[in-house]
Order: sequence, then structure tokens, then C-alpha cells
Amino acid sequence: MENEQRSFRWGHEALRLDFVVGDDRSPRLTHLGLPGEVDSAARPSLPLVEVTAAGHGRDWSGSRLVGTGLGARLRHRAHHATRDGDWHTLTVHLHDPETGLAAEVVYRSPDGVPALRSEVTLRNEGQATLHLESVSSLVVGCLTPPDPAALDAADVLWAENDWLAECRWQRRPMRRSTPALSGRVTYGHGKAGFALTGQGTWSTCGHLPMGALTDRHSGRSWAWQIEHNGGGWRWECQEHEQAAYVALFGPTDTHHGWRHPLEPGAAFRTVPASLVYAADGGPDAAFSALTRYRRAQRRPHTDHQRLPVIFNDYMNCLMGDPTTDKLLPLIDAAADAGAEYFVIDAGWYDDDDGGWWSTVGAWEPAASRFPGEKGIHEVLDRIRERGMVPGLWLEPEVIGVHSPMAKTLPDEAFFRRDGVRVAEVGRHHLDLRHPAARAHLDRVVDRLVGEWGVGYLKLDHNIDPGSGTSAHPGETPAAGLLGHNRAHLDWLDGILDRYPHLVVENCSSGGMRWDHALLSRLQLQSTSDQQNLQLYAPIAASAPTAVTPEQGAVWAYPLPEDSPDEVAFTMANALLGRIHLSGHLLELGPEGRALVHEAVAVYKAVRADLPRAVPCWPLGLPDWDAPWIALALHTPATTYLTAWRRPGADPSAALHLAHLRGSDLRAELLYPSTSQAAATWNPDTGDLSVTLPTAPSAVMFRITRTEPDAS
Repeated sequence: MENEQRSFRWGHEALRLDFVVGDDRSPRLTHLGLPGEVDSAARPSLPLVEVTAAGHGRDWSGSRLVGTGLGARLRHRAHHATRDGDWHTLTVHLHDPETGLAAEVVYRSPDGVPALRSEVTLRNEGQATLHLESVSSLVVGCLTPPDPAALDAADVLWAENDWLAECRWQRRPMRRSTPALSGRVTYGHGKAGFALTGQGTWSTCGHLPMGALTDRHSGRSWAWQIEHNGGGWRWECQEHEQAAYVALFGPTDTHHGWRHPLEPGAAFRTVPASLVYAADGGPDAAFSALTRYRRAQRRPHTDHQRLPVIFNDYMNCLMGDPTTDKLLPLIDAAADAGAEYFVIDAGWYDDDDGGWWSTVGAWEPAASRFPGEKGIHEVLDRIRERGMVPGLWLEPEVIGVHSPMAKTLPDEAFFRRDGVRVAEVGRHHLDLRHPAARAHLDRVVDRLVGEWGVGYLKLDHNIDPGSGTSAHPGETPAAGLLGHNRAHLDWLDGILDRYPHLVVENCSSGGMRWDHALLSRLQLQSTSDQQNLQLYAPIAASAPTAVTPEQGAVWAYPLPEDSPDEVAFTMANALLGRIHLSGHLLELGPEGRALVHEAVAVYKAVRADLPRAVPCWPLGLPDWDAPWIALALHTPATTYLTAWRRPGADPSAALHLAHLRGSDLRAELLYPSTSQAAATWNPDTGDLSVTLPTAPSAVMFRITRTEPDAS
């Protein structure tokens, strides 16, 4: 590509981006789609980067963070494309001649996947400090053509996310938040529109840092995510000059109190963000593309292919009260059921009745819980003897206010505001930028993993200490939080560099930190702490929107009082994700125990397909109260379908499998083998009619195409 061109194009066989450089050398992205698509009209757009700084605001007041003065002044300097293995990279260099601000926009896309990842680095080449207040990670102003009819047909999607009620997708017409404006004066857009913001250290408390836009007529769809492991994020999907745009941000001044002084010669890098495109197929196709992108972008690990079955002693089981006497028979029961990892959850470090919450931090085993000469090693050895890998729970970023570590570590190793150490629910929060904080956690991990031989760590995070930390005068808490977030990721990378076979689970009061920044490094994601098997079904079914199936840990925790249908229901919740087996297995009756063993055996028979399967939802994304729920994962050869019927539902439902329409199929009931489920396929409509005689009940089918009879 020649830099003097007024327009340039970049991409590969699955994605094409078109850029136009104006007469004033201001660049705009005018097309994002498939290479073969033809634009019906020129598309307006926004600057490639939107920036606000003290003294440099916007040209249109309101809640939006686009239309910025600095962004509009950025001029094209150069661009170049490179290739690194399966990844295509385009770097665009921009410059504001007035302030000396330089911007480097790096777009990356994996070969064969319609996905775009973006990061922006700002450098101050001027003579005066620029006090940054917001910087976009990705701006795409050409989601729809400049046609009001396209906005009329657009639906925006977002996911509400709460403790015990994670991953609840919502959908509504874009016009409800971005109405068509009429009057004597038309400016092309309003002052507000649809936007979501995350705050604090829980990146997904309230909402997932994700969204989507779909054309309900054509099925053309986009989905996006902000890849940030802290709460400082914002996205807005609104109208600009009669076209839909999306703008993705990390922390901002308006929403998080974030400011960053960019001194002459200094640089600032945004959090990454990504967007995927589907020419048709609706949100299912967009989430399929996002699944493929996440697999391409994450850190490689053998766990992503092996998918071992994990038993964790917490949920509907020991509930944080493990002892040697309780664990030894449970270890045997888990091994008999087919578990391959056994995780001792919260409580293994607690000698104090009821006082553990404010005393955590040293992560030493409790002698009262593990008596005898070997202590906790008696349990760890038993786990290994039964052919399983031992695991432990940690909450590494917190130190209880009554922990000895609260006095041992310096004040500078903790979150502070106005020089005062932050305390939240009886805990302090470590600032992992400080070497003493990181050294403490490294010693803990080296002892547990390097010396004890623990092969699995469940990392939890159960407090939100608010806006962040100020490590030095003039640093805003939100800027300190961003620094800690990045240090946290660096610490996790260091653990996995030292122990490449260690499996690490991301947990945060269930799913309160369910983001791709962490999932690009860690092997599993806790999806929920929900203990009600029926309420878990919509969470489990929606999970593949936010995590690859092979990383989504779902509890399968039968209770002794559960009916056989309920045991099968809770086991089915986990069969298209990662089985987190739990519950008092020894107290189950023969029928319930047989259903658990059967589910684990079925999972082991199909799990090799899951790391290459992509999701779809035959009844649409699940409503929280939906009487029927369905999730399918499909490879080119095989589709696995789980269907749930909850009380109050009709006994039959038509499940739409668009990718199989017109094919002759065989639907094989995989689980439970005792089910009286019936299934009838209509190739003309692409509907599989499923009947489940009882409720609650759930089943899993394997669906394959059949060859026509040659006779």
C-alpha cells in the first residue's frame, strides 16, 4: 500500500476494511464487512480515534464521547500492513499538528475470522502536557448505511449480569433509545442514545462489557467486547449522520473519574477492544465468529483441548467447610464418578470459627481442619492416589484487616485513597504494581504449586473496593486501578510462564469478573454461584455468548433429595461446557448416582468436539423465565443439542436449527438414556420438534446428517 493514496483497503478473505483519506488528510473507516460485499452508498464515518483532554472537548455537547475536537484534528501520517503467522496487522499513524499529539492505531485480525481487534497508543510530541480524559479503543462509524430505514430495522443487544443471575441478554429496537428526530433543524444525531458503563474492580457487575447490533430483516450483525479486567469501561452504540456507530472505551473522566497527564515524550496505551461481523445469520452468527476469535486470541494451553472433569467440594456440598474426615470419602466418590481434578474450595486455610473473612492473606492450611502428622498433605496425596490432580481455592488480591500480612506488607502495597489504606468488608486490596504485593503472591503460588504439587488454582475475588487507588499525588483512583489491572494480568502471565501446565479458574463471586482480558489468559471461567438448578439453566445456556464452551465452568451439583429428573437436569446444565461436579455424591440413591456417572461418561465421549464447536440458540437467546431453553454447539459434522423444559411449559417445543435446514438427520438421545423424550425433524423448516413428558427435565441429543438411501 502506498501512503500517498487517498483511499486504501486492508483485510483478508473473511474481513475487509476500506479507508478514505480526505483532502485535509483526515482518515475515516468507511466500510467493514466481507470482501465481496458492495456498498450501496458512501458511508459517513467518525475519526479513527476519539480523544478528549482538558481544554479539548467535543463539538456537540451531551453524553457521547464521539465528535471530539482532538479526534477531528488527527491527520493521516502513514500506514503499513504486516503478517505474523495467522494474524494480519494494520498500523495507522495519525498526528494533530496543533497539539503535537500522535496516535498509533493497531488493527489486528486472525486469518479466516471476521474479527477486528484494536488498540491505540497516544504519544505527546508537543511541548505541553495533555491531560487526557477519554481515549477510544475502537470506533466504527459505518455499521449501517446512511439510511433511516437501516436504523429502523436495527436491534441493539446487551447482557445484564448480576450475582446469581449472570449473562441475561436483552434485545430492543435501536429506535427506542435513538428515535428518529424531526423538526425545522436536523443535526443528524441527538445528544444521548444507548450506552453501558462498568465501574469498580468487578468488570462485569451490572453488565457484561459486550454488546451487539443486528438487522432484524437481513440478519447482518455485529458483536463487540471490551477486553479489560477492571470496571472502567464504556461502550456506546448510537446514531451519527443517520448511520449506526459503536465506540468502545476503557475508563473515562466523565464515568470513572479517570484522567491521565500525558507529558511531552510520554505515551499512553488503551485497553484492547474487538468487534466481529456476520453478513447474515443474526446474533448467532456473530457470537459464532466471536467464539472463533476468542480461541485465536487467547494464550494456548493444553486444558483447552483435554477438558478434564473437575470436582469442586463447594457448591451444594461442603460449602467452605472442608476437613480431612469429610474430604476422604468425597474424594473416593468423585474418582468413582470419573472426576479428573479435585478442588478443595474455600475454608482450607481457616482455623478460626467464623473469623476467617477478615484474617485471610497468608494462605496456610488450617491445622484444626487437617490434623495429623501430614496435615493437608494427607488429603492431597489421597487425591493423587485416586488418579486425580489436586486443586485449591485462593482469593489472592485481598488481605484481611486482621491478617498478620496486613502488618507485614507496607502501606504502599495496598489500595489507598488520600493516603489512607482502603478497607472494604473487612479486607484490604493489594496493588499489584508494588513489588512487595507481587512478591507475596508469588511466594504463595510457588509454595502451593511448586512445593506442594497443586495443579489447579481457583482464583476468587469477593470485594469491590470502589473507584481504585492513588499510589502517588496527582494520580486519580481510576488511573491507579487501570495500572493495577494491567499489573494483575502481568502477574497471571508470570504464573503461567513458570507453571505452564497449571490450570487456573477465574472466579469472582460467581461471574462478576467475566471478561476476555482474564479469559485470554486463564483456562476456565466460573459462570455463577447459583444454587437453584432450574435458574442455572438460562445462565448455562447463555454462557457461550461470553466464553468459549470449553472454558465455561458450570456446576453440576445434585442433592440427595433431588428426583431423577432433577439430577439429570443439573447434570445436563454442564454437558455443553465444563463440568464442575459437586454435591454429596455418597448420599445419592442408586438411580441418582447412576445418572451422575452416566453424564460424566457421556461428557467424556463428546468433549473432543467441544473445542472446535460454535454455538447457536434454537429458541433464541434464553429469557430468564423462559419455559423452554435450548443451546446447540455444532461442528461441520455434528451438532450437540441440550433442551430444558421447566415447570409450566408445554410438553413440546419446535427448536430451529437453521444450519441443518434441508438436510436428512439422525437425532440420537445421548443423555439421559432413561428419558422418554421424542424428537421429530422437519427438513423443510429446519425445526426439530422435541417432546419432554415431564418437567423439570432436560436432555442432550447428538445430531448428524444421514446419507440418502441409494436404493
